[in-house]
Amino acid sequence: MGTRHDSDEQLLTRGDAASFEPFYVRHVDALLGYFARRTRDAELAADLTAETFAAALTARRRYRPEKGAAGAWLYGIAFKKLADAQRRGYAENRARRRLGMERIELTDEDVLRIENLADDESASLLVEQLAPDQRDAVVAHVVDERSYGEIAGRQGTSEAVVRKRVSRGLHTVRQRIGGRG
Repeated sequence: MGTRHDSDEQLLTRGDAASFEPFYVRHVDALLGYFARRTRDAELAADLTAETFAAALTARRRYRPEKGAAGAWLYGIAFKKLADAQRRGYAENRARRRLGMERIELTDEDVLRIENLADDESASLLVEQLAPDQRDAVVAHVVDERSYGEIAGRQGTSEAVVRKRVSRGLHTVRQRIGGRG
C-alpha cells in the first residue's frame, strides 16, 4: 500500500489501486487548476481531470520511470486530453445544443466528490452498474480514449447517440456518488 512518503514513481509502479490514491491526492488540485486556467470552464476542467486520472489509472502499468518523471507523464496525458477536448469542443457544443442537453455546472462540493473517484474499485463498480449501452460508451470514450466517431462506427450508430450515452452514463455516475444531476 502506498504512503504519502513514497515517490510518485514508486506509487505508480506498484500497480495497485491503493498505491494510486496518494498519487491522485498529491496531484488532483494542481491538475484541476491547470485545466481551469486553460479552459476557463469549471465543468470541463473537472471532466478533463477525471478523464486524465482514469486514463492514468488504467495506463499506470505502462509508465516507465527511466523515461521521465511521473508528474511529467501525468501532464502528458492531461495535455492530450486537453487537445482532444479543444478539437471536439466546437462539435460537442453544437451537438449538445441540438440535443437540448443542459450544461452541468459544478460547485466546489462537486469537485470534492470527483476526488472520491480515485478509488478504482468504487468507480469501476459504478460504471459496471450502468445500462450496457451507456457502460460501453463511457468505457470506450473515457477509459479507452476512443473518439465519439470511432465508437459510433463500431456500434453502428450515430455520434449524437454515442454522445448522449456517454453524457447520460456520466450523469448517472455523478448522481450515484451523491452529486447533483
